[in-house]
Amino acid sequence: MKKVIMGNHALSYGAMLARSQVIAAYPITPQTQVVELLSEMCADGTLDAKFIKVESEHSAMAACIGASAAGARAFTATSAQGLALMHEMLHWAAGERVPVVMGNVNRAMAPGWTIWADQNDSLSQRDTGWMQYYCASNQEVVDTVLQAFKVSEALSIPSMVILDAFALSHTYEVVDIPEAAKVDAYLPPFRPLYKLTPSDPRAFGGLTSPEHYMELRYKLQKDMEKAPALIEATGREFEKIFGRYLGLVDPYLCEDAEIILVTSGTAGYTARVAVDAMRAAGTKVGNLRIKVFRPFPFEAVRKYTAAAKKIAVVDRNISYGHHGIFSQELKSAVYGHADGKPVFGFIAGLGGRDITPASFKEVVDYAIAHEQPEAEIVWIGAKI
Repeated sequence: MKKVIMGNHALSYGAMLARSQVIAAYPITPQTQVVELLSEMCADGTLDAKFIKVESEHSAMAACIGASAAGARAFTATSAQGLALMHEMLHWAAGERVPVVMGNVNRAMAPGWTIWADQNDSLSQRDTGWMQYYCASNQEVVDTVLQAFKVSEALSIPSMVILDAFALSHTYEVVDIPEAAKVDAYLPPFRPLYKLTPSDPRAFGGLTSPEHYMELRYKLQKDMEKAPALIEATGREFEKIFGRYLGLVDPYLCEDAEIILVTSGTAGYTARVAVDAMRAAGTKVGNLRIKVFRPFPFEAVRKYTAAAKKIAVVDRNISYGHHGIFSQELKSAVYGHADGKPVFGFIAGLGGRDITPASFKEVVDYAIAHEQPEAEIVWIGAKI
């Protein structure tokens, strides 16, 4: 069934098709419509789930952790300050190894107080032990929620499905809503090996001495290292059933590109338009959109940037005192593999400022004009 829906509702339909059993919800712009629609689905019987209205985002994640530990498939959604308020519980979810899936609508952090997009809210949580998927279309949002549950439940690691505020969350697109029976074949019911139940008493999340703590973190890391192969495998399985591939990265004309633009989120599709225009003018440019940020797709990044002469990373975020976060990660991935290939770091689009095809033309022109970066950060579109 094809429907014209906004990105927020794409998250809702994904959670519904996944047969989520517990939805814990607290409203925050620009995410609110996600849980509003899910509340309606629970009320009218479209979704057989327990809808829990909580007093804060911290409580929303706490409720999801408890539900997941008890063997229920749990989902929530948030943005920005709400995600920051969850921070303690994000560590708890990953450490307790509960496969909660959460939609996060990227909203820039306050102050200055804002409701528009950049990625600092989700990227501030990059070290909490959650997998992170960055989506570029409403179709990808629906599909990725299903894949995220499948991968999370296989590895017992929680996942965020992330989309840009307004550029995607409130934009309407035609979306193919998968058939429920086919989704059920792809994503079977959640059957954890261990759960909270009086019939089989166990302890969860208890005090851990130095004798055991490091090994728990080792196991989380080793299971996270299994995720790239599993994401690729589940993506191919999804493609066989639904005809759409879900992978770690989305390469566009990278094979013969001399300059590779590295992007994420909706900016990745804008970059395609710019690449087409620059190709028509004779400049060999390609675009590598990073879809999965955690675990970082080291091998895929090295593969698709190997033939390029220069790499230009366009970040919609900043690590203050360092530089763009995707730029940091890209450099760590190609270090020792790129033979001194320059990596240029650009920052654009903070606080919802538009990233246009002209922005990418400016990025490429700079990369062509310089053999090496003159600064750690090149600001695009800043009035400085």
